[in-house]
Amino acid sequence: MGRIAGEDVDCYVRPYCSTGWHRRVLFVMMLCTAFILLIGSNARAQCTAQDVLQNQLRLEKPPSASRPQILVRAAVDVPVWKTIAIGTFANSLALRNALDAAGCAIGDAAEEILARPDFTLSTRKTDVELIAVSVAELGFQTDTASLAEIYARAQRLGFGLAAAEVGPQLRLQYFDQPIGEFLIIGMEPIRTWKGEPGILTLANGGAALALIRQDGSADAQIPVASRFLFVRSNGVADAAALFLH
Repeated sequence: MGRIAGEDVDCYVRPYCSTGWHRRVLFVMMLCTAFILLIGSNARAQCTAQDVLQNQLRLEKPPSASRPQILVRAAVDVPVWKTIAIGTFANSLALRNALDAAGCAIGDAAEEILARPDFTLSTRKTDVELIAVSVAELGFQTDTASLAEIYARAQRLGFGLAAAEVGPQLRLQYFDQPIGEFLIIGMEPIRTWKGEPGILTLANGGAALALIRQDGSADAQIPVASRFLFVRSNGVADAAALFLH
């Protein structure tokens, strides 16, 4: 028995020993490798085109913000579409690194918004209930409506603007976004380095899951078929006033 123990140690030092111990070591190494690959697979990018396709094939019915068009009388009548967590990153750089690690496509202007001082993060973890509504459901019967009009109407119905952090956080928590879906974050516009106001949009055009900039000017014309994500109002100031500064 002592000899077997000594032989085991010897073969650990000399890896070419042809003993049962060597076979066991190889087996353990294979298991470890498989485990590492599994972990790496789970941690790999989630936003790439291949991942988008796999997500669509894996899900029988991908969750979507789309639903039958119904005229909204009040925000309380609209069910919560999705609940996400914010306040999970120490700073905006860590958040941007997470987006990069997930392989999410970030537009240049959207990346500027995430780097601006006005883009702030919650200091504590908080769950946010998001409500999806189209411009048409807010009562607009024209082909387009200005962003200022949309925000003002939404506020009167009881919707509130979401924190800017919601955009990138949702991108990291909505990997199964259906192809062809574009969701505009109802948020206070943030100006780029050139002074252009912008709001964020989650997009899945089929090539990759993306976070892009939408024109955040008060007079920006938005098609009525476009869908916005709001929260229920918590007594914030009139949304139209956001365009006065």
